[in-house]
This record gives sequence, C-alpha cells and structure tokens, in this order.
Amino acid sequence: MSIEFVVDLCRRAVQTTLLMAGPTLLAGMIVGLIVSIFQATTQINEQTLTFIPKIVAVFITLLLMTPWMIHTIVPFTTSIFKAIATL
Repeated sequence: MSIEFVVDLCRRAVQTTLLMAGPTLLAGMIVGLIVSIFQATTQINEQTLTFIPKIVAVFITLLLMTPWMIHTIVPFTTSIFKAIATL
C-alpha cells in the first residue's frame, strides 16, 4: 500500500461523501432561505417555523435521490473491496 493509493482513496471518499450529501444540503438551504425570506417579509419571528419545511424537503430529496445515490456509492464500494483484495 503506497502513499499515492491512500491519498487517492481518501480523495475519492471525500468526493463521494460530498456528492452524496450535496443534494440534501442544497434542498435544506434553499427551503431555509425561502422560509427566512417569508419570515422577514411577514415579520413572523417563530424559531420552530423553519424546522418542519427543512425536514420535509430533506426527506423528499432523499426519496427522490436514493436510486442515484445507490448507483453512485456501489461502484465506489466495489472498487474499495477490489483494492483490498489485491493488497
């Protein structure tokens, strides 16, 4: 196991993690921004108003993106197992 192999594995792991978390984080940020703008325009200062729409948006995004996430993570995982087998 060389240093280049470990660095490449870590780079691909971080890249895959960011790719998996990106859509849900983006959905949560967009919904949070929309709710914040709504609160600012209506002057509603309820702290709990932001949580439910964000949770629903993240859940719906996870439901829609799960097939894509599986198709992305499975090749990464199989490549790790193949690399472990060759060590």
